[in-house]
Amino acid sequence: MQFKNPLFLLFFIPLVLAILLVMSNREKRIFNLKFPFTFIPSKTSAKARFFEIVPFYIRVIIASLLILALARPQKILRETIPPTEGIDIMLLMDTSTSMLALDFEPKNRLDAAKEAAAEFVSKRPYDRIGITVFGGIAVISCPLTLDKETLLEYLSYLYPGMTMSEGTAIGDAIATAVNHLKEGKAKSKIIILLTDGRSNAGIIGDPAAAAKIAKEFGIKIYTIGEAKKGRAKVPTGDPFNPYVYIEDDLNEPALMEIAKITGGKYYRATNILELQEIYKEIDSLEKTKFDQIKRAEYSDLYEYLLIPAFLLLAILIIIEKSIFLTVP
Repeated sequence: MQFKNPLFLLFFIPLVLAILLVMSNREKRIFNLKFPFTFIPSKTSAKARFFEIVPFYIRVIIASLLILALARPQKILRETIPPTEGIDIMLLMDTSTSMLALDFEPKNRLDAAKEAAAEFVSKRPYDRIGITVFGGIAVISCPLTLDKETLLEYLSYLYPGMTMSEGTAIGDAIATAVNHLKEGKAKSKIIILLTDGRSNAGIIGDPAAAAKIAKEFGIKIYTIGEAKKGRAKVPTGDPFNPYVYIEDDLNEPALMEIAKITGGKYYRATNILELQEIYKEIDSLEKTKFDQIKRAEYSDLYEYLLIPAFLLLAILIIIEKSIFLTVP
């Protein structure tokens, strides 16, 4: 809070002096009064003291409120203006049924990926972020948006097998994301591709070809291989045969090539902590650089002082004309 006209606060000096003067001469004033009748208030009369003190202090409070109102108190509202152009980011999330694997226990692969991605999204308030999901086909789940609440809601809805198609169409996923990103006006555009398998479906059979298209549009791709080495168990929902086991099918050379072509980087996550650290590193590598512009807005508060001052004044007039009525 600040005062727009702080010089008016100097009026408190004569107000305080007046209070001290009145208090020092209180008894002298009372006993020098000329009453037209023989009653003179006693020094010890509580009623007389009450009748004298209450109106006096109400006037002091009214004067104080008016001085503060004249000083014009203001509430300061500060706002950081975001950059006009942030980074456009597309999250490519593998939702093939193999993402049910429990090698990230107690979570399956997709739930672990969603948790790490949500933490990443929450740290990027000024960037447009979207989601593309893929299994045997690729579909944009959420277009690029600044509405992080909606984005996180879409992210929470992802589940293994949601594309209703078998396989892992990495090439198609990259092409779909590039087609959406290329229309954006952001100076920097990136794709974060997360998968647990190799490309074995889709129209674009070679993901490297899709990566070259991304490079033509200045889009960088970070690739994340999410799987432990060796076998992983996948729940079946069958109480008699609750789990089946799948072998590690991650094609690391292909993911490395995709990242290399576009100037990105390849990571492998074998547990939740590694996955979280990968997103943190990408977050640090792809920071939006801009000068923060702070805009200050002011909200006047003087009405909150004037209203009680006028109410007290009205109360004072009423009680002096009734309860504290003085007889001439």
